[in-house]
Amino acid sequence: MYDFRPSNPADKAALYADLLAAARALVAGEEDAVANMANIAALLWQLLPDLTWAGFYRLAGDELVLGPFQGKPACIRIPLGKGVCGTAAASGETQCVRDVAAFPGHIACDAASASEIVVPIRHEGRLIGVLDLDSPLLARFDEADVMGLETLCDALAPALSRQGRLLEP
Repeated sequence: MYDFRPSNPADKAALYADLLAAARALVAGEEDAVANMANIAALLWQLLPDLTWAGFYRLAGDELVLGPFQGKPACIRIPLGKGVCGTAAASGETQCVRDVAAFPGHIACDAASASEIVVPIRHEGRLIGVLDLDSPLLARFDEADVMGLETLCDALAPALSRQGRLLEP
């Protein structure tokens, strides 16, 4: 059983350090990317306050396809360059959106979302997907979140890109 608790949730740098340590423990030795994404989404949901959605979209051809997440049902396919997720994937840059209503072309999967952060995940120079977090609060995400989540995605990219092995009968 896993039971992670941040040492100082009020200090974002400490929170993200604890989150990274817990995430590394969760993916250690596991080769299946989907299983790792599922556990990381659950961990983010558990440890980060004020979220309505936490999860992954995986790159499949020229679009993002819904991956493991926590929250309400979500959009299944997002074209590259569309919405916050597609923009992050196409540009390769984290999108930290203080007010999604002001983001041109925002795709509203959940009307309760007011702010969003999307971090591209790259492994060995190629995009494998994005991490997407939504909040019901305006301006929920800041530079500390950008830094913490980019560090998390960079560190976990190998564990999130593994294809897993088929078990022999």
